[in-house]
Amino acid sequence: AMLPGPAIPILSQSFLVWQLIFSVLLLGKTYSLRQIIGCLLVTSGVILAVASGANDGHLLSGVKLIWPLLMVISSAFQAGASILKESVFVDGAKRLKGKRPDIFVVNSFGSGFQALFVFLLLPLLSNLRGIKLAELSGHLNGGAECFLNVGESPIDCGGAPFLPLLFIFINMAFNISLLNLVKMSSAVVASLTATSAVPISIYILSLPLPYIPQGAELSASFILGGMVLLTGLILYNLPQSSKESKTD
Repeated sequence: AMLPGPAIPILSQSFLVWQLIFSVLLLGKTYSLRQIIGCLLVTSGVILAVASGANDGHLLSGVKLIWPLLMVISSAFQAGASILKESVFVDGAKRLKGKRPDIFVVNSFGSGFQALFVFLLLPLLSNLRGIKLAELSGHLNGGAECFLNVGESPIDCGGAPFLPLLFIFINMAFNISLLNLVKMSSAVVASLTATSAVPISIYILSLPLPYIPQGAELSASFILGGMVLLTGLILYNLPQSSKESKTD
């Protein structure tokens, strides 16, 4: 990996900034100062919470500038996709006379194209990892054996296939829930909700769990970050005043 672990969720918070930009440019939405401050507080809270586990040194010391920039730029594509999904629901409601497109149809198209492009880019991605094209089939077979927990694998595949299937099920449920939230509200609200899951997941993973027997203590910075995040969510979702509703 080119980036340290704690830096990845921090840099990925640029996703929310991209969403606000694309929402204004593509959907013509406007946001009040209160909502913008709320989004910034959510982002700041996540950064505080995640950075609490970083070392005393600089988090990105020794990392070339191209990799953080690439992470930030790549978040734009994901943000653009979420805004396009929101536009599908908005446009579909107009075309279907108030009825919104089915969630599973939209999700199936998105997942299908995602799988297609991953398959098409697989030779390039494997080459970046130092895997030759001729060796790709062997790695795929090894991955399938580890997933099914059959045969002899050089790595520990304990918990398979139960844990991978559990991950797939929970991931699908999470994505469908977010898409339903996009359908009912907006992509930005869904992003704020998903962002709040970052420190929550860190807290859960700090507990002694099966396959993760060693717990961890949470620092004061983590708790402060969670409070800032919660403040941002509350601020963003406060009822709009009459002046704000006119500007939105």
